[in-house]
Amino acid sequence: MNILRESCRVFRRLPMKIQPHVALLSVPLLMYIGSCQPATAQLSKTLAIGSRIALTPEQVVNNLVRRNLERAQELAAYHGTRIYRLEYRGFPGPKSAEMVVDVRYTSPETKQFIILSESGSKLLIERVFKKLLQSEKEALAEENPRHTALNRDNYTFAQVGYESKPTGALYVLSVEPRTRNKFLYRGRIWVDAQDFAVVRLEGEPAKNPSFWTKDTKIDQTYAKVNDFWFPASNRSTTSIRLGGRAYLTIEYQDYQTTAAPSMKDSTSTVAGYK
Repeated sequence: MNILRESCRVFRRLPMKIQPHVALLSVPLLMYIGSCQPATAQLSKTLAIGSRIALTPEQVVNNLVRRNLERAQELAAYHGTRIYRLEYRGFPGPKSAEMVVDVRYTSPETKQFIILSESGSKLLIERVFKKLLQSEKEALAEENPRHTALNRDNYTFAQVGYESKPTGALYVLSVEPRTRNKFLYRGRIWVDAQDFAVVRLEGEPAKNPSFWTKDTKIDQTYAKVNDFWFPASNRSTTSIRLGGRAYLTIEYQDYQTTAAPSMKDSTSTVAGYK
């Protein structure tokens, strides 16, 4: 208890401009500031966060936007492989499909898809997999990148938590789209506290992509390859209005990156993948 009382006295002597930065990190920390009578576990969490210089949601977003822009400017090209799998269960009967795709991107807006193999339902391949590839190309075209970027022009942000993982600390933010754009989403993102890159996304589309679908839930993770962050896996479930559910997974493998001339060229593979 002496340690707790001393911690409270230290906190009260902090400049007022620092207090909000710390207070917004998590609900347990906010309760500690208000009462100055936390449990021992809460105190340990507070000190751990404080040692990293806690940031406000505004500062986290500022750093996220800045580093995303820097990484985009530094990336000249990348090459990778994707495996799309889809299972549908419902009327008039179950269907499944798989497609393997070679992906090549060249900055700023050229993306090529080469289908290496297809198997299963032709309907799912044509109506789902190839539509996904088409939408991804559309997202790069003309004004779309500006209207879909993860920034304050397209989203509102709020901090909802802070997590410590073996791989590092993460800020957890809620994201809400400002417009009903089919390329935007609402939900939560986990931001690496060192690189200020999104490492996980949970959400749903801001606009239903089809009349025939509803309640799409997305869980996507990202992995670091050299100095860049790329999707590593995607899991999504969608309800079909006529009954049934669709389960889509995308595995991202064999990333190779090429840095801009100002950086050294490099190649690598996502950890845990081929």
